[in-house]
Amino acid sequence: MGRQWGPSLRAAEQSGCVVSASRAGQPEAGSWSCSGVILSRSPGLVLCHGGIFTPFLRAGSGALTAASAAFLPGDSCGDDLRLHVQWGPTAASPAGRAEQERPGLCTPRCAGPEPGPAPRPRGRPLQPPRAAELLLLLSCPTFRAHFARLFGGDAADQWRFASAAPDDEVSEDEEEDQLRALGWFALLRVRPGLEAAEERGPAVAVAPLGAVPKGAPLLACGSPFGAFCPDIFLNTLSRGVLSNAAGPLLLTDARCLPGTEGGGVFAARPAGALVALVAAPLCWKAREWVGLTLLCAAAPLLRAARAALAHLRPRAADLAALMPPEVGVPRGLSLREPGPPWAAAAVLVECGAVWGSGVAVEPRLVVTCRHVAPREAARVLVHSTIPKSVAIWGCVLFATQETSPYDIAVVSLEEDLDGIPMPVPTEHFHEGEAVSVVGFGIFGQACGPSVTSGILSAVVQVDNTPVMLQTTCAVHGGSSGGPLFSTHSGDLLGIVASNTRDNNTGATYPHLNFSIPITVLQPALQRYRQSGDLGGFHELDRAAEPVSVVWRLQRPLPEAPRSKL
Repeated sequence: MGRQWGPSLRAAEQSGCVVSASRAGQPEAGSWSCSGVILSRSPGLVLCHGGIFTPFLRAGSGALTAASAAFLPGDSCGDDLRLHVQWGPTAASPAGRAEQERPGLCTPRCAGPEPGPAPRPRGRPLQPPRAAELLLLLSCPTFRAHFARLFGGDAADQWRFASAAPDDEVSEDEEEDQLRALGWFALLRVRPGLEAAEERGPAVAVAPLGAVPKGAPLLACGSPFGAFCPDIFLNTLSRGVLSNAAGPLLLTDARCLPGTEGGGVFAARPAGALVALVAAPLCWKAREWVGLTLLCAAAPLLRAARAALAHLRPRAADLAALMPPEVGVPRGLSLREPGPPWAAAAVLVECGAVWGSGVAVEPRLVVTCRHVAPREAARVLVHSTIPKSVAIWGCVLFATQETSPYDIAVVSLEEDLDGIPMPVPTEHFHEGEAVSVVGFGIFGQACGPSVTSGILSAVVQVDNTPVMLQTTCAVHGGSSGGPLFSTHSGDLLGIVASNTRDNNTGATYPHLNFSIPITVLQPALQRYRQSGDLGGFHELDRAAEPVSVVWRLQRPLPEAPRSKL
C-alpha cells in the first residue's frame, strides 16, 4: 500500500479488535458484536460502538436520547451482560513473536459461531477472547447536534442508518434502537491487561479535530460481521478519503460493512494517528445507498470519556491518564474548505428551484450541466466557499439542446470569483489513475463540497477521441456539473454528468458514473476566450451519431447494416 501507509497499517493491526456481548446462561438469546479500538494494553482499555448494548439497558434505548444524556455508567446495563474482546497478535505478544519466528503460522480453526468448512488461513494466530467489563457508555454531544441538523430536517430525504438494506425486514423497534444508539460508544476494561505490564500505556495516538483536511487519505480498519469468523474478517482494511466534515461528524468514502461499527479510521498524516471511529457503515438517502460511511471524530470522543471517568470514578484518574495522546497541530481549516487546492474551483450552482455543482474555468466563467441550468439567459446564483463564502449572480450563456449527447451549460458571472486558482485542463487521460470528484451532492451547501476518490476506470473513445470518462468515485444527486480531477497532478479531467441507474429495479449505483472529458470543451472554451464567440459550444449540439450512441449506453455498430432489399 506504499510507504506512507506503514505507520497506519501497524496502528490498525495493533489496535483493532472485535467485541461481543451476550446474556449470561442464555446462549439461545444470541449475541451482539461490533468492532473496537484498543486504547491501552495495560490496563486493557477498549473503545467500541454502543449499539450492541441497547438490548441490555435497564431503562431501554430511550435512555440514550434523554436531553442530558452524555454518558451512562456501566451499571446502566443488566447484571446478565457478558462481554468478550478478541484481537490479533502484536510484535510484543508471545503469539506475535511466534509468528515472526515462524512465518505462515495460522489459526487452526475458525472461531466463528457457525459451523462450516475450515477457512482459508490468513497467516496470523488470534488471541483467545478475553472477558471485559463495561466502564461507561458515552456520546459526543456536538456530534449529535450536527447529526440532528444535517439528517433530521427534511423527512423527504428519508435518511436511514440501519445495518440492513431498506427492503430487508427489520422491525420498527430494532431500527429505532439503532438510530438512538448512533453516536454512542462504550469504554471497556479488559481483565487482566492485554499485554505484559511492560507494555503499559496507550496503544494508539489520536489526531486532533481539524488536523486532517477534506480529501486527505484515510485507512478504515474494522471486522465485517463482527465476531463471526474473525480468522477471516478481523481487522479488514478499506481505503478512502475524508469526504466531508461538520465538527466531529465526519464522512468517508472508505467502504465499510455491518459489523465494522466502532472500528478505527487512521490517517497517513499525522502518521498512523487515529482520526475517528465508525458510527454507521451504511446509509441510505431516499432508499438509495450513498456509498459513504459516517464517522465520529476520536479526539472529542476521548475528551468526553476522560470527563465521564472523572465524574463517575473519582479514583479513575489513572485510567484517564492512559487515554491516547493527541499528536500533530490542528490546521485550523474551515470546515467548508475542500482541502486540496485544486478542489477550490468547485462551486454550487442554483437555477430557480434546481441546484447542482459546477467548476470555475475562468474568474467569470463557470461550466455545469444542462439539467442544472437548462435555459439560456436564465439567472443563476453561484456560491463559492473558498477563500470565503460568496454568492455571485450570473447568466446562462449557453446550454446544449436536449438532443445533444453532451449535458453542458456555460454560465457568465457578473463579478470575478476572487482567490480561486483556476484548474489546469488535462491533455491526456490514463486509465487506472487516481481521480477525485468534488461536488455539492448529499448536503448541498450545508457542509461545503464533498470529495470522493476512485480511479479512472474507462476512457470511451469515438474515432480515437475521448468522448466519455467512467470512474469509481461515489457520485450523488447534486454532484452533477462538478469537476473530475487527477488526484496526483490536480489537472481538470472532466465534468460529472451522471451516475448509473438500473431501469429494472430503480437502484442507483454511486460508484459507477460518467463525465464529459474536458478535451471535448477545450476548443469551444479557447474560442470564446479569444473572441467571445459561442459558435464552438454550438458544435456540441451537432455531435456525431456514434457519440450519441455511447451516451445512450449502447454499443456502436462495427459497420453500417446492409439493406435486405
